[in-house]
Amino acid sequence: MDFCTFRIAARKALLTAGISCLCCLSVQAQKDWSLRSNKEGIKVFTRTESASGLKEIKVQCAVQATLSQMVALVMDVNAGTDWVYATRSSTLLKRVSASELYYYSEVEMPWPLTNRDFISHLMVSQDPVTRTVIINGPTVPGYVPEKEDIIRVQHSSGKWVLSPAADHSVNIEYTLLVDPGGSIPTWLVNLFATKGPTETFRKLKTQITKPAYARAALPYITN
Repeated sequence: MDFCTFRIAARKALLTAGISCLCCLSVQAQKDWSLRSNKEGIKVFTRTESASGLKEIKVQCAVQATLSQMVALVMDVNAGTDWVYATRSSTLLKRVSASELYYYSEVEMPWPLTNRDFISHLMVSQDPVTRTVIINGPTVPGYVPEKEDIIRVQHSSGKWVLSPAADHSVNIEYTLLVDPGGSIPTWLVNLFATKGPTETFRKLKTQITKPAYARAALPYITN
């Protein structure tokens, strides 16, 4: 083997090794969720986001509902105080279309901490083949002026993945990565990472049975 051939072979070997390492790292990254709670069919996972060090939350559960019912519930933002943990207020700001809106919410924090607020941009899409629905909800921090006595959440991303199941139910996977800003003690971070999601999704299972959602039929959603 001459030198040029050797160099080409060496490069190919290094490239292959590099791709293999990346694949291994990717698989490892997908497995680093830690199960923090498993109650009433509601699984709550957390992991530390490597880039920022923030705690990321994932919730998995199933509900007896249609996709239209679930989308109608999530997009009914004015009712957020009825079922979303620690929500002091939740108000529609602008409805762009049936599948897109902006809303404001204030999150109540225990004394002596300062309440947080955020503006979320909800966008609904559905895969025409699998019928899986995705609702993305990134924050838009500058959409309305900040309030003096509330800390504005500048960076947050929430995502709903709603998949139809064979038994007329919907499998839910919800993920949330949020930077609450300011100084928050570890015990409170852990509280919002475990108790918060469990209580939210427990109330969601009750909320979805209300008549307003039971009759939901959305023209842009295929059940």
